[in-house]
Formats: sequence, structure tokens, C-alpha cells
Amino acid sequence: MNQKLKIALLFLVLPLLAVAQSISGTVTEATNNLPVLGASVIVKGSSIGTATDFDGKYILNNVPEGSIIVINYLGYAAQEIQYSGQNVINVVLQEDASQLDAIVLIGYGTVKQQNVTAAQTTVSDDDFNRGAIVSPGQQLAGKAAGVQVVAPSGKPGDGPTIRVRAGSTLSATKDPLYVVDGVPLDQSNSNLNSLNPNDIESYTILKDASATAIYGNRASNGVILITTKRARLNSDWAVSYDAQFSVNKNTNSVDVLTADQFRQLAADRGQDLNLLGDSNTDWQNEIYQTGTRGYHNLTISKGFESTSLRLGLSQVNEEGTLKTSDYRRSTINIAVTQRAFNNDLKLTYTAQGALEEIGNADGGAIGSAIVFDPTRPVRSTDPGNSVNGFYEFYTNGGLEVNAPKNPVGLLESLDDETDNSQIRMNLNANYKIPFVEGLSLDGNAGFDYNEFDAYSIRSANSGAGFFGNGSIFLNEGIRRNILLNGRIDYKKTLDNLGTDVEATAGGAYQDFTRQNTTISSLNGALLDPRFFPTDNRLVSFFGRLTFDIQDFVVLSGSLSRDGSSRFSTEERFGTFGGASVALKFTNLDFIQNSGFISQLKLRGGYGVTGQQEIGEQFSFLQVFTPGQPEAQVQFGDRFVPTIRPEGTQDLKWEETAQYNVGLDLGFFNDRLTGSADAYYRETSDLLQFAPIAAGGLENFGIQNVGNTLSRGLEFGLDAKLVESENFNWNIGANLTFSEIEITNLAGPNNNPVAVGGIAGGVGNTIQEWAVGSDPSSFHIFRQVYDQEGNPLDGVFLDTNGDNLINSADRVRYKKANPDAYYGFTSNLNYKNLSLSFTLRGSAGLYNYNNVDSNSATYSNIFNNPGDFYTNSTTDIFDSQFTDPQYFSDYYIQKADFLKLDNATIGYTFPGDRVDIRTSITGTNLFTITDYDGLDPEVSGGIDNTIYPRSRSFVLGIGFTLK
Repeated sequence: MNQKLKIALLFLVLPLLAVAQSISGTVTEATNNLPVLGASVIVKGSSIGTATDFDGKYILNNVPEGSIIVINYLGYAAQEIQYSGQNVINVVLQEDASQLDAIVLIGYGTVKQQNVTAAQTTVSDDDFNRGAIVSPGQQLAGKAAGVQVVAPSGKPGDGPTIRVRAGSTLSATKDPLYVVDGVPLDQSNSNLNSLNPNDIESYTILKDASATAIYGNRASNGVILITTKRARLNSDWAVSYDAQFSVNKNTNSVDVLTADQFRQLAADRGQDLNLLGDSNTDWQNEIYQTGTRGYHNLTISKGFESTSLRLGLSQVNEEGTLKTSDYRRSTINIAVTQRAFNNDLKLTYTAQGALEEIGNADGGAIGSAIVFDPTRPVRSTDPGNSVNGFYEFYTNGGLEVNAPKNPVGLLESLDDETDNSQIRMNLNANYKIPFVEGLSLDGNAGFDYNEFDAYSIRSANSGAGFFGNGSIFLNEGIRRNILLNGRIDYKKTLDNLGTDVEATAGGAYQDFTRQNTTISSLNGALLDPRFFPTDNRLVSFFGRLTFDIQDFVVLSGSLSRDGSSRFSTEERFGTFGGASVALKFTNLDFIQNSGFISQLKLRGGYGVTGQQEIGEQFSFLQVFTPGQPEAQVQFGDRFVPTIRPEGTQDLKWEETAQYNVGLDLGFFNDRLTGSADAYYRETSDLLQFAPIAAGGLENFGIQNVGNTLSRGLEFGLDAKLVESENFNWNIGANLTFSEIEITNLAGPNNNPVAVGGIAGGVGNTIQEWAVGSDPSSFHIFRQVYDQEGNPLDGVFLDTNGDNLINSADRVRYKKANPDAYYGFTSNLNYKNLSLSFTLRGSAGLYNYNNVDSNSATYSNIFNNPGDFYTNSTTDIFDSQFTDPQYFSDYYIQKADFLKLDNATIGYTFPGDRVDIRTSITGTNLFTITDYDGLDPEVSGGIDNTIYPRSRSFVLGIGFTLK
């Protein structure tokens, strides 16, 4: 390079060196002067940035003079420093009290996060699962230890099953109590699907009894507090629109014999080949289709000086993968906040409304598609073997009553729809008494109303409706839930004792009204309407007292005195309570000086809660008799339901006593946080439909029949692997171990109770409760296998050694409840690009494969009472069973699984006035399992032709006006 060119380049570079230089420094925190690992150091308004290392040091290159340097770290106030040529910039971060003292919900109130003494978890909007989320519970799947979310079936509008610590009851509801914006929902009619997931801000899950005892009589299965979104005060107008379009397709089907396999099997077995057709029909392919879903959300919000407004609108339209099934929902969400009297008075009004239209397909078509002869056509023009153009089996000129019905004909001959309208409203008033520091009043008035109208019409000109001249069933009714509650909160600091005191006292009243009218037909004629009214009320008086002593020991206790009209006057009221303690080691000097421990808290608690929800028809004075759901008296030609006191006088609450111990940990300024909990729970006076003696006749009624014991371990871990201005990566994992055992089943007459899941035919009970076993245990014969592991047809183990094989040889074997379940979540953001996914799984559970046991035997295929054959699953080649072996352990199959529930990649295009968001999501992407059935995730453990869960690919697009 010649000398002139060198000089020219030097003059070009020198101005750049003068305005863009490198700086370095150290970031420490003010309290202990310790280095901060992972603080972001960026040049404001540019892509120039870095993060501090383990010693809190950083180097920032090419910084233009005059730039603003921004230093951020979670839990500390951000700092901005103007760069004017310094070579070294050291920064000391001050704690941000607003983040350290984050407020979280508890039962009837709030508390600082650091003062939480019980086992509870908050899952907020940033943590939710994304994608094809229609039901709120799907947002929680895999997110919290101790919370098991069983995915919904593929049926449009179906919601997931949510269990908090697995539930401790047998026959009563295992669902948690849901509280939406302060309104406890009717546990027999929660209907979370009426909530738009896009309108939900957070879920707070109260898991142990010390946290839930303040809800007393319905808190044994945990409490989930749902908070909907609201606008902030003094915020600009914001308009946001999001749309999702998804394609849903079944990725798996039951392995049944093809038409060629079926013909070959019939020939090999020497069967009458004249009973076979010449078609090649894949019946599962005939009843399923590619489903679609459109999902639209519109949100408008604005915050004024003392008023905030938020309006949310949504629309869902879904066509299911099972033909003729569909779901449509429209929702509205309104949230208004008003402050007055120098902000001492806060009024909050929330309302959610929903209109649902559910098109119900005939679920029997799923089972029929498995067993219908694959050599027969879908349609036929021969009047001797068709009904309304669909092929059906005829015998001696008549329709064969014992034969399966044409699956497509089942779908197309049924018109079945359910319409739901739901509205929930709550007005909350909170008033800080200005002349008494720390004293406030809080009140709620809530209203939850559901109106439904359902009809089911089966055409008489169909295989299913042929014998009864068709059928008509109409059902309409209402569910109404009215709430009034109020409380007094008082907070006081006792400076001389170094203690903060918080006290709460209040009362609540709820009235649940249910009315249901049904009309059905018999041989084509409509029967008289039947009217089912029920009404029950709950009243509660509650209080809580909390002491924070020396910012180290937190003591909390709650008490609830609850009454229910479902019980007699002698047993109507129950007392429930809980106490807990937390030791905040975080605030000790040696922990603060450790340099890496940022949080250490030990928790412990005990509480007693109740359960009274065993069915919406359950009410004091009612008696239930076999085949007759209520007592009646006749007036002319009309029967009117009546009530009688027999059998319910001594009925009382289920009662659950629970111990909990927990540990909360944080490291490196909470870059890594975790928790561990262990619980032990005993439930007594289980509510159960059981034989009773009433009026000298044996009836069935609700009785208290026994006890259960359950225990578990829960672990949660969250890590902020990378945290900077442009790149953030967070992961979360949770693991839960749980078990439950029946310890007593004696009823009021000392009668044992043995009930469970039906398998195979009527009267075949494959799950039975027994003392000393898990409630989901299977009760089976031990199958004998040959040296190659093949089952020997009809050969079972003589377990009691009496040289006889009978019911006495059945044993408890395996269970449907998992030993453990877990979740793993990853959220990664790089500038405007985001990537997230959730893995979820269970271990130690077994299913009973009722699909195979019902079809895969030679007698089921060929020895039908009529001139027809039925198809089988391919398991017939493995079992080689001649006759049904419903109680064989051969059908008890390991059902451990790992699922990639969802994965989302998104990109935001920022603009001056409009931000545009795009995303692609896959749901139910893969399942790793050894289970032979369609899907290992089966609620209750009996796999019997579920509506398949589909795989969805979702395209999302949205914008926000700023």
C-alpha cells in the first residue's frame, strides 16, 4: 500500500475513533457491593449491547459519543448514563422495591410474594402455552408442580381435566374450586370454556390446606384464582387484533383389520365367505375429516387519570375432525376500574359473556367404525340391506338388532346441538378508611348465570332409529349463582416489636339455583315434560391473622365457619382452618453476604378443609332409589318431584386434613429459582352413593363411607439462562410424585363398597375400590404366558392355591393414576424473534385397553347372533383369544408418555404506529409411548374409543395500534 493511501485512510478512521470508542466497567448492587452477573448494558436505540460476566464486568465496543448507556437487571431500578468519552463507567444498582415486594393473590386478599407461607404457584400471561388454545385450562398444561392437566379429547369445545394434587375423594368432585375475579363458581357447572383465554391475566393455584382453608367447605381439591386482564390508569389508547387459523388432522387411528386381512382371516378360520362383501372400506377414514378452526380476538383499552377501560371480543369457529361435530363461541369481556376520593375508593367492574353453539356428533360412530365389516360398502341402493341409502345388516328380511350400525349413517342421521349462554359479573368495592391508617373495607357482588338449550333428533329412517321410530330428546334449563361477600382488612406496624400485623375478617353468602326440563319420545310419541329443580345455599364466616416478625418469621392462621343447606340442621355447619409459618432466611446477614444465594425460605403448614359437591341433584331431604332419581307424588296425570328426609339426617362433610412443608430457593439474584414441597393428606367421611336402609326397603343414597390417605412431592425450577436487551432465554421445569390409598371403606351399616370402571360388557367391573389399594387399581386375573410371552387362551393363575379358577383368584394389579408427572417449558427471544415450546409427560400409569378386549376375540368376530361378522383390532394376531377375556391382565398396558404439547415461533415487525405480529404454532406434535392404543392419555385409565386428539398447525397474525 503506498504512503498516500495510508495517510488518506488514517484521516478517514480518526474521526470515527473520536466518536465511537470502547468503554468498560463493573456493575455491582448497592446493598452488599457484590458484582451482578448477567446485567444488560446497551446503547439506547441501537443493537449495540452486552451482558456482565461472573465478576460483574463488561466491555462495550463502538459506542458513539453522546449516546445513552442503559443498564438493566431484574429486581433493580434501571439506570441511564450519558457517554461523553469516558473509558470506564462503573455502575451501582439500587434495589427496585416494586419488584422485590411483588403482590400476589391469596384467598380473600393479597400478600407480598416474600411473605407467602403456603404452597401456591402463579402462572401469568408470559408463561402461558400458545397456539390453538380455546379452553383456559390448556394454558396451564405442564406449567406448575402439583397441577395435572389432562388434555381434552379432540371434540370441539371440549375442555381439559385439571387436578390439583390429584384430588383426595372417591365419588365427590375432584375439580378444584375456581374463583374468577372474586366469584367462586358453581363446582357442578364451572364451564371454563365460557372464558376467552386471551382475556386471562393469571392463574394463582392454592395447593395446600393452609392456603385453601379460608374457602372451607369446598377447598379440599385446591383453589384456582383466575384474574382477567384490565387496563392501567394513565395509559394510552391501545387497539389490538389477533387472528389464528388452524388445520387439524388426526395422526393416528386404531389398528384394525383391512378388508383383505379380514377375508383372509375368515378363510383361515373356515368361516362362511358368503357373509363377506366385495368392498374395501376404511371406516375410520370415512368418519374423519381434516378439521379447521378460526379464532379472532379484538381488544380495546384506555387508561385515564382515575378511570380505566378494557373491552375484549372474540370469535371461535371450529369444524371437528369427526364429521358433523363443530363448535362456535362468541365472547365479550369488560373491565372498568374507577378511583375516587383521593384514590381511597376503588371500584372494579368485570363481566364476561359467552354464546356457545356445540354441534355434537354421534360418538358411537367411533366404536362402530372399529368393528363394522370392512368388506361392506358405505352406501347401498339395495332395499334389502340399506336404510336411507346406507348399508346396514339385515337378517331374514329385517334389520339385525344386534349388528353394529353403519358409522357414517350414525353421523348423518343425528341432529344434535347444545346452545349455551353464560354471563358472569362482579362489582368489587375497596375503600381505605382515611381516618384509620391501614384499615380498609372490601365487598363483592357477583352474578353467574347460565342458560342452556339442547336437542337431539334421530331420524326414524336410519339404522339407529329404525326400531324406535326415531327419537327426540329436548333439554333446557338454567344455572344461577349469586354471591355477596364482604370483609375488613387491617394492617398495622408495631415498631417497638418489629412486627407487621395483617388481619382479615368477613363473611360470604352464595345461592345456587338449578332448573332442568327434559322432554323425550317413546315409539315416536313425545312424553310429558319432566322438571328437575334444585337449590342450595352456602354461608361462610372467615378470618385470617398474619404476623411478620423482624422481617424473618411469618406466622399466618385462618378460620372458616361454613354452612350448607345440603346437610341437615344437625350437620349443617362445619369449622375449617389452617395455620402456616415461613422463615425468611433470605434476610439474614450471612445469606445476604453469601454472594450467590438470593432467596431462602422454609415453609410449613397444616389445615383442614371440606367437600360437599357430589352432584348437582344432591340436596338435603332428597332420597334416591334405583331407577328413580327423585320421589314423586301424582296430581291427576302429572307427577311432581317431592322430598323426604330419610337417609340424609346423619350426612356430613367430607373432611381433609393436610400437612405441608416447603422450601423456596433463589441463586445469583434469582437468575435461578426453585421450590420443593412435600404434603401428607388424610380424608375422612367420604361422600358416596351407597346402600342404605330407608323405610324398611333397601335404597341407594349418599352416605359417608370411608377414608383415603395421599401424599406427594413437588419440585419446580426456573432459570433465566440469558438475560439481555436483545436476547433472553428462560426455561422452567416441574416434577410431581403422588400416591393415594384407600384406608377404609366401611359405610354407615358397616357395608363394604366396591365400585369402579366398567369394561367389556354390562357388569364387568375392571376397577374396584379396596382398602390398601389405589382407587384406580385394576382387579384382574393373572394371565399365564408361554415362553415367548404369548398369552395362553383361557389359562389363568390360581392365586389362592385352591385348584379352582374363580372370582377369588382376581387380584389388584397396577393402577391408572401416575406415580409422577412433569413439564418442561422453554421461552427464547432474540430481538423480535421468539421461540417457545412445552413438553409434558407422566410415568408409572397403566391403561386397560378396552378397545382390544371388546373386539379382538374370534367369538366376537364370527359368533354373532345373526348373519354378520364384525371387525377386530390387529391385536387378534397377538392374543389369539377365542372368547372374551375381559379380566385378563393382558389388557393392562403401560401408558407412560412424553408429549410435545406445543411449539411456537413468532416474529414482530415493529413500526412507529403499528406493531405486526406473526406466528406459526404446532400442537400435539409428537407422543413417545409404548402404549398400543390410540392415545396413552386416558382419563380414568379405561381406553374405550375416545374422540382422537388431532395435530394442529396454527398460523397467527395480529397487530397493535400504538
